[in-house]
Amino acid sequence: MTEKKPRLIPTGTCWCGCEKEVGLGKFFAPGHDKAAEAALIAVNWNRSIPEFLHAHGYGPQHSVSRAAVDAGVWEECDECSSKPGYRGAPASVAKHKSQHRTTKQ
Repeated sequence: MTEKKPRLIPTGTCWCGCEKEVGLGKFFAPGHDKAAEAALIAVNWNRSIPEFLHAHGYGPQHSVSRAAVDAGVWEECDECSSKPGYRGAPASVAKHKSQHRTTKQ
């Protein structure tokens, strides 16, 4: 049984801690989600992405991007000649495919 997670509700203030007002339904001011992510990694994993990945069981032998595809939250490009293909969020893969098709013509 999976643990029920609380429903997060935007407050009108940026969640990175900058105290900027944000629009309805938004958690962050533009780009501040990445700032919050970087701060979290800095505080908990000594600014090290490898330490962050390792703490969560990922690394060269256990791909975090493969895990995202397997979980159904990311996709893998089926048009790439190299394997594995480009991996990312559905919109990112769609953009990658459209750019790849444009450069091939």
